[in-house]
Amino acid sequence: MNQADPIRNSEANVPLRIGVLALQGDFDAHRRRLQELGAEVVLVKNPKQLDAIDGLIIPGGESGTFLKLLGDAGFEKLKQFVRVKPTFGTCAGAILLATEVENPKQAGLGALDIRIRRNAYGRQIDSSIRQGRFIQPELANSPLEMVFIRAPKIERVGPGVEVIATEGDAADPVAVRQGIAMAATFHPELSDDTRIHRAFLDLVSNEKER
Repeated sequence: MNQADPIRNSEANVPLRIGVLALQGDFDAHRRRLQELGAEVVLVKNPKQLDAIDGLIIPGGESGTFLKLLGDAGFEKLKQFVRVKPTFGTCAGAILLATEVENPKQAGLGALDIRIRRNAYGRQIDSSIRQGRFIQPELANSPLEMVFIRAPKIERVGPGVEVIATEGDAADPVAVRQGIAMAATFHPELSDDTRIHRAFLDLVSNEKER
């Protein structure tokens, strides 16, 4: 598929409608990437907007700040959403999707059976670009550029969780999927590689056609 080819809902031949949680963080980079791939983008600032989208990206930022800005009602609405609609969390978004959060402990949406540690790769000054690998068979264990910014680390992967990409000699999981939820501990929206976003759009499209 050419990068310019839009990913559409084949039944209606219309672009997928993807929300990006736009309370704080790097939501605009995700918006640009999704639009490059042909999706219609909704910047979600009100929980009611969740009712009108096919899938959601929770971007990087600060996970504790997300919880404060969402409030109890917004958190519960988001928790209901991730159970029924495809959701992709990057960095802070990955933290929010986890069942267990450490350093410190905080509430999670419970969409992914993982334990994740906040700021495990260091502070802002320790940000880095690393080479990881896709491990899905169709991607032939191919290289993947990854941008880490105050990144969390996935310390436990539950039996129902599929590892999509790894990093380092220890093959640490850095991108995972369980059912209709995906997460990456890095920032795919800040590199030129579109495969992670494409994988999410494929997930949304397949779920919509079920």
